Amino acid sequence: MKKKIFLVTGGSGFIGSAIVNKLASQKNYKIIVFDNLSRKNRNFIKNKNVKYIFGDIRNLKHLNKCFNLNIDAIIHLAYINGTSSFYKIPCDILEVGTKGIINLLDLSIKNNVKEFYLASSSEVYHLPKKIPTDEEESIKIPDIHNPRYSYSGGKIISELFCIHYGKKYFNKMVIFRPHNVYGPNMGNEHVVPQLIEKIKNMGKKNILKIKGSGKETRAFMFIEDFADAFDLLLRKGKHLNIYNLGNSEQITINSLTKKILKILKLKAKIIKTKIAEGGTSKRCPDIKKILKIGYKKKYDLDLGLKKTIGWYYYGN
Repeated sequence: MKKKIFLVTGGSGFIGSAIVNKLASQKNYKIIVFDNLSRKNRNFIKNKNVKYIFGDIRNLKHLNKCFNLNIDAIIHLAYINGTSSFYKIPCDILEVGTKGIINLLDLSIKNNVKEFYLASSSEVYHLPKKIPTDEEESIKIPDIHNPRYSYSGGKIISELFCIHYGKKYFNKMVIFRPHNVYGPNMGNEHVVPQLIEKIKNMGKKNILKIKGSGKETRAFMFIEDFADAFDLLLRKGKHLNIYNLGNSEQITINSLTKKILKILKLKAKIIKTKIAEGGTSKRCPDIKKILKIGYKKKYDLDLGLKKTIGWYYYGN
């Protein structure tokens, strides 16, 4: 029996490697990972069914090396993450987003690849009209001059390409929007690891600065729950559908900070600071669609945080 061959772009990243690991656990799959190794803390999966090819997704010749291996399906995650990057290198982010999706779709059509999964983002909702936010919510760029929206802008463009090319050229085109996925080795440009690192380095005075008022809310999804949810999309996701992947239980940043401190058995004086321009006050997905096809959460926030804190704070 021929193995199904997946191309996973950005597959050495945090979410990408979780997907690769999940795929590699199944004997009937072979995985080609395409990555430019720009991420400092890379995750490589050691498995005979996983092959790594390194290159820039903006370069058609680099990417074409993967398509010479008879790809059956594409999972596209390659992008530039990290909120600080949105403000510092918006041109690079837009270029990776637009050239990346165009190159992948062109090569898919040329090589008759009929199955495609696009990683979008909760950032496309910006400030949604309703919380929890379902997939029917309008996606938007509220201020074209703010470099922050280079990230969500690139994702919105990618979604537009995938929906309309999906209608014409693909048998299965699925878009998924991850919401605050966290876990060990996710990098430092995200809420949970940033808080852990700040606590680790707050010094003897135990003063801890957080961004915003502390009343901002998020809903966090542990990485292993994410991998299970994505596996459902592979098996049961519907053509031209969009799925929120996340958790619907909100927590304030202030409460999250106190929870991490409690797990570490530490105390601190929490100092609020100004939130970055364009920052989101509330983010929580409506996950009825993914629940409907069988998703069940395994990790509550306490358990997920303990595992994440173990990796970042204690190094295990």
